[in-house]
Amino acid sequence: MDNSKQVLGPFARYLTLWVFLAIVVGIGLGNLAPGLFHVLGNMEVAHINLPVAALVWAMILPMLLKIDYSALHEVWHHRRGIAVTLAVNWLVKPFSMALLGFIFLRLLFARWLDPAQVDDYIAGLILLAAAPCTAMVFVWSRLTDGHPQFTLSQVALNDVIMIFAFAPIVGLLLGVASVTVPWDTLFLSVLMYIVIPVAVAWLGRSVLLARGKLDDVLHMMDPVSMVALLVTVVLLFGFQGEQIIHQPLVILLLAIPITVQVYFNAMLAYWLNRKLGVAHEVAGPSALIGASNFFELAVAAAIALFGFESGAALATVVGVLVEVPVMLSVVAIVNRSRHWYESGIGANSASVGGNHG
Repeated sequence: MDNSKQVLGPFARYLTLWVFLAIVVGIGLGNLAPGLFHVLGNMEVAHINLPVAALVWAMILPMLLKIDYSALHEVWHHRRGIAVTLAVNWLVKPFSMALLGFIFLRLLFARWLDPAQVDDYIAGLILLAAAPCTAMVFVWSRLTDGHPQFTLSQVALNDVIMIFAFAPIVGLLLGVASVTVPWDTLFLSVLMYIVIPVAVAWLGRSVLLARGKLDDVLHMMDPVSMVALLVTVVLLFGFQGEQIIHQPLVILLLAIPITVQVYFNAMLAYWLNRKLGVAHEVAGPSALIGASNFFELAVAAAIALFGFESGAALATVVGVLVEVPVMLSVVAIVNRSRHWYESGIGANSASVGGNHG
């Protein structure tokens, strides 16, 4: 692992710059070659874009290969981190997003928004916050040197809860009697981002360990994973390149409450983990899982409930655009604050999961 960090050092050091350039390239290409991005954007099944899904695979497989699946039972040692993440994901995030949506869109930004669309915008934000991310959190966890078994177990647990909790929470916050849950998107995403890649990684890890090739393959995949991240950014911003140019103010105003809620929930989870003496390798992914959003499900639910051209659908799409750059900034905060974090938990880091990585 240390070797890979040295190889990726120069790239990781300027990752923010590369992401910014990828955003600019994506917006530019989206406007210069909209037909190409329309074709790529329409390559989807149940609202899951297949080119992006392939790139996500390239990003998450290295972390899944690092997981010792025979040691998954040890995740019980990280129960405090799991409790924090669950509390933030299901008891704080959807409700804080509803409050932030009201404060920013109905009060602070009301003069710049179409009054007929404000309710739809707030609904889109709530849909975005009501489901925790399934796939990209593996990338964020890996960039913070997070505990792989904890990350996988936490994501799997959230997916199970989501099946039962998504519709009631959305229905409560939107005041809707019946919420149309896009079950095909939910189940297909779990299949594509959890079941299949975990099975592939488990088999691949067994074979590579038997041949003594695991470290070599991980070393080779690191730069591929980072390039896949940048290409994903280009695609996501390319898909919405025309929207960004045509509605820059609306997109900016919608991005502000989304960004605030990401930082609020991430830092809340991070602080609670520190107070509970949770090891940094668990607190990092806990904060990132606590803040990230399952944007495929949000977009699909917004389209099903409000229509393709609705303000709710636009708000969820803005969540897609915000996700990568903002979450990378949270990754940077978690990494740079490690000394501060560990200075506050002392010996507890060793007793709560610190020796199980």
